[in-house]
Amino acid sequence: MKEYFESNRKAWDLRVDVHKNSEMYDLESFMKGRNSLTEIELKALENEVNGKSLLHLQCHFGQDTLSLARMGAKVTGVDLSPKGIKLARELNEELGLDASFVESNVMDLQVNLDGLFDIVYTSFGVTSWLPDLEKWASIIDHFLKPGGIFFIAEFHPTLYMFEFSNQKIEYNYFEGEDAIVEEGTGTYTDRKANISYKDYFWTHSLYETINPLVQRGLIVKEFLEYPYSPFNCFENMTEIEKGKYKFGDFETSIPHVFSLKMQKPE
Repeated sequence: MKEYFESNRKAWDLRVDVHKNSEMYDLESFMKGRNSLTEIELKALENEVNGKSLLHLQCHFGQDTLSLARMGAKVTGVDLSPKGIKLARELNEELGLDASFVESNVMDLQVNLDGLFDIVYTSFGVTSWLPDLEKWASIIDHFLKPGGIFFIAEFHPTLYMFEFSNQKIEYNYFEGEDAIVEEGTGTYTDRKANISYKDYFWTHSLYETINPLVQRGLIVKEFLEYPYSPFNCFENMTEIEKGKYKFGDFETSIPHVFSLKMQKPE
């Protein structure tokens, strides 16, 4: 597993420089005040975060973390990529915010961070990089205050069954025993970018995602599914409305994203 995480860390280090200069992340408008959170996240969190301590898991280079800081949260962002964390800290200083950033694999976070948080948050393209969602749930529970809120917005596991290039179902819905290995080039912001890497990832059903949290006593407050993605980040996507993208040529509607809000009992 150490080899898998190290390969993924290198891949995300390579992606940072491409992403920070991309149209998708639009760093220029972000630095001028644009909130990088999607409508899905804002509806769930905009009235929750002001004055609250918030832990952002798998924060990449910190745009969403810093958006939450602008909304009044006292934020701590976590990511395994040292280049991502370095850029996040630079942006935080340039913007004059007081966010904190920790370089850590989420699975090792209990040895790299102390404290409890009012909100634990993570979003979009996060769970597939984790082999063990039982462990992930235990980490969320560990850092969440009694009465605190956990929120995730994530690509739906049904969508992850498809090989995006050929629109065929090629991956299991339910968790497999072994990592899926892919050697890739480019990235979702620029498929022609001159980077190459090896990724290791895992599939997880909704049950495998939600049940470990329920078993730790977290209570479901809201669960939603969406027939679109707020990001044009996969191959063969079409913009159906401004900022809403549909995958594939299917006549039927398939789930693209889910969101989940849970509360830890007092």
